[in-house]
Amino acid sequence: MTEATPDTAPVSAPTAGADTPPDRLAIHYKSPFYNEELLARGIGIRFKGVVRTNVEEYCISEGWVRVQAGKAMDRKGQPLTIKLSGPVEAWFEDLGEGAPVAAA
Repeated sequence: MTEATPDTAPVSAPTAGADTPPDRLAIHYKSPFYNEELLARGIGIRFKGVVRTNVEEYCISEGWVRVQAGKAMDRKGQPLTIKLSGPVEAWFEDLGEGAPVAAA
């Protein structure tokens, strides 16, 4: 006796809105979390209440950022990084398509 199973799509995580940055993003092009289109929009990062501009990679759900460790480089010429743990907030610097432009 066989049972027919309905064809259902696999359940996936809900997708974020267009104005919500991804949970994890990296600036190095070899990373699986690299996304040039999102980086072109500009990402702002607040880590432990301080706006940071030197973040190489972040993960909101796991609560960490990866920043460059001084001027040290590895043998391939890439900067050495350290992982810092704490609360992470991310936002897009631009407001996207069709957003009102502030008059100067």
